[in-house]
Amino acid sequence: MRAELADESVCPTALANALRGWGRRFRPPTVFAGVETLLPSLGTCELPNKLVSSNFHVTRRIPGRFFLRNLVGRRSLLFQLVRRDFEQRFVGSIIGWVWALIHPLVLLVCWWFVFSVSLRIAVPPGEGTRNYALFVFAGMLPWLLFSETLQRSASSVVEQANLITKTVFPTELIPVSVFLSAVVSHALALALLIAVVAVVAHHLSPFVLLLPVFLFSIGLLAVGLGWIVASLHVFLRDTAQLLSVALTFWFWLTPVMIAESLYPPKAHWLLAANPLFYAVQAYRAILLRGVFPARELAILTAFGAAAFVLGGLFFRHMKRGFADVL
Repeated sequence: MRAELADESVCPTALANALRGWGRRFRPPTVFAGVETLLPSLGTCELPNKLVSSNFHVTRRIPGRFFLRNLVGRRSLLFQLVRRDFEQRFVGSIIGWVWALIHPLVLLVCWWFVFSVSLRIAVPPGEGTRNYALFVFAGMLPWLLFSETLQRSASSVVEQANLITKTVFPTELIPVSVFLSAVVSHALALALLIAVVAVVAHHLSPFVLLLPVFLFSIGLLAVGLGWIVASLHVFLRDTAQLLSVALTFWFWLTPVMIAESLYPPKAHWLLAANPLFYAVQAYRAILLRGVFPARELAILTAFGAAAFVLGGLFFRHMKRGFADVL
């Protein structure tokens, strides 16, 4: 091959002009960064010899760089997806977004009646309140945000099959839009809880202003796992059903209904390995006890960052076959 290229009979002027144009066209994003600098100083027949014998610098890309660029650069599209998703959930409804408050309130009343009134489970000391309803509500909010994002993300890519197959659409935005849509409902319920705590418990911690930081960490975790289940569901349609079963077990391994101290000592390692445990503890620490849970924030953020990176890489790999399956 090298001998053929070195032969002057196969190096017309057109070859040099073609390579010169090729270098100008493809140099910025890809491989042979030295082509453009070599071309002006080369003669027509010397060009193939130099190209074959030279060691060109290969530009290396950070894995996932363009994947993250889509998340940041398509902000307007992401906003439109979130708005459309939130509106479609309550379109034609008489009371609209109020349903976002009714659902957690109904769950709260049911759980309060079963565990506090019927079973007479009391809130243990050191939790910042003796009111069981506030105790459950503070732990329920991060769980509902996480579980809703994960469940709706599982089928989200399949539901948007028309966009994916007929247009050039950044599919990684879909689970992100699901989370942001769930955040709207979460913010309404959180505002209600803060108001109730201020009235019933007669205190309001300034650390409430830092709740968006914890919300961001929960978002990293939920979106990362959402990417994984969404991409798996495209190829294995049982994923959503398996996820529903897994979330049932996960719920009871999270101290939403009962305090950490009521779990048997042998099960504490399961709590330590559960990222939602730290989210629930952080919400209760800020809302009920008025303290800043730095340890919980650090551990939750570590879990979230790991899930976000691994989920993003997994989704980027699996998305190549979406159009063929959908």
